[in-house]
Amino acid sequence: MNALTPREAYRLWAPVYAAETVISFLDEELAAAMSPPLASKRLLDAGCGTGRRLAHGIATLSVGIDVSFEMLAAGNAQAVAAADVRALPFAANEFDLIWCRLVLGHLANLVPAYRELARVCRPGGHLFVTDFHVEAVAAGHKRNFRDADGVVREVEHYVHDNPAHIAVAAISGLSIVDQRDAIIGPSAEPFYERAGRSAAYNGDKGLAVVAAFLFRLAN
Repeated sequence: MNALTPREAYRLWAPVYAAETVISFLDEELAAAMSPPLASKRLLDAGCGTGRRLAHGIATLSVGIDVSFEMLAAGNAQAVAAADVRALPFAANEFDLIWCRLVLGHLANLVPAYRELARVCRPGGHLFVTDFHVEAVAAGHKRNFRDADGVVREVEHYVHDNPAHIAVAAISGLSIVDQRDAIIGPSAEPFYERAGRSAAYNGDKGLAVVAAFLFRLAN
C-alpha cells in the first residue's frame, strides 16, 4: 500500500471522517483527562479536521485551522481557516490553550511546528499534543483509513518518539507538564467488535497507540 500525502489522504477521508475510530476515541479520552479547563480560555485547535472538537462551546474563543479544505468543508464549522500548522495566521501570544492532535506525525521535521505553536501561545499558556505511538508503529500498525468506496488508504507518517517531542518543544520554550499514553483496553473493545475483529483486539490489548503531551510556555 502506497502512503498518500496528508493533503490527498484527508481529501479522500473527508466524506466519511465523521465516523469515529479507536484512535480518535482514545485521543479524546486523553484530551479530556489532560487538557486544562476550557472555561475563560482562548482555544486554538491546530489541525482541527472537520472542526468537530470546536463544538463544545465552553471556551471564550474557539478557532481552528486545518490544511485540508475538504475536511473543513465537510464539517461546515464556524471560526475555521485553511492553514498550515507551520505558518499560523495569528499574532503572537493569542491563545491560552492550543490543541495539536494527531497532526505532527505527518511532518518529517517537528521544529517549525513547535516553534509556531509556541509563538501563538501566550506566556503561561498550554499546548496539548498527541501523536501515533511508536509502540503501535513497531507492532506493524499504520495511520490508515477506509475511504467512501471502502478502500483502505495509508497516510504518510513519520515516527517521533516521546523524547523527541519533549526535546523539540523545549527548544521553543515549552516545558513538559504531563505525558501519558493511551493503550488498547476495554474502552476500545467495542470498535473491534463492530468491525468483526475481536481476535485482533486480543492481540492488541495493552498496546500503546496514542502518546499525549501537555506543555506549558514559560512566562
